Amino acid sequence: MGQTNSRIDSNSTSIPSSGGCPVPHAASPSPPDLAQPAKCPVDHTPPQKAAQCPVDHDAVNPLNQMPTLSQMPSQMQGIHLPTDRTESSIPRDSSSKWEYPSPQQFYNALVRKGWETPEEHVVTMVEIHNFLNEEAWEEVRKWERRHNCDEGLQLTRFKGRPGEISPKARFWMFAGWLLPSRFNSEPPFDRHDWIVRRPTTGEEVRYVIDYYSAPPEPDGSPVFSLDVRPAIDSFGSLADRIAVATEKVWANIRDNDKNPPGPSKL
Repeated sequence: MGQTNSRIDSNSTSIPSSGGCPVPHAASPSPPDLAQPAKCPVDHTPPQKAAQCPVDHDAVNPLNQMPTLSQMPSQMQGIHLPTDRTESSIPRDSSSKWEYPSPQQFYNALVRKGWETPEEHVVTMVEIHNFLNEEAWEEVRKWERRHNCDEGLQLTRFKGRPGEISPKARFWMFAGWLLPSRFNSEPPFDRHDWIVRRPTTGEEVRYVIDYYSAPPEPDGSPVFSLDVRPAIDSFGSLADRIAVATEKVWANIRDNDKNPPGPSKL
């Protein structure tokens, strides 16, 4: 519970202006046969419709703060990417589960964010993404078992917050700066906030998930570490965090008592 390691095998020029119309309006003689007086060619009539933001904010899904991702290939895309979506094991309500984005949707999201990603690696990235989220859900369920709420638990909404470092992550980064030989000072590469609903009471609890990269296995397989814990939004979540931390300390003490250090060998 808390932190767990997961392994995957596999130019413009400015023109000064006095604020008036750029077309001179000084009186000038008109031809005798001109039926209408000279008229400024610039239409000074105010627009009938106010300017609007070009982004359709109603298109953002309030459940995950993400826009609807297209299944169409990107303009600069060179290879075909699958559009099939995988259903997760994570309930979104009493009758449905969350679906993971397809490789094409995943790639479109990366392009939208301006990230350069080799297209041939997208399918593998989606597999890792899905695996990590399944592991994160299992960690959330471990916490909820303390309240007998793991069965029927629902992930009602979530939000990715990769640019925001959680207080706990900042603490470990500081510890790594002080004691680099013992702690890792690298920040998490991603962060999610998940809101879950307990089935028995309907109470909603926020969880914070920090995603870390760890040194790869000797065979090159990537290793990731997840730090999953309830956000300190209530006294109950604070009590859970303290209880789990205390249990870990006592477990380490018991293990040391059972396995005392033996005599040194030359």
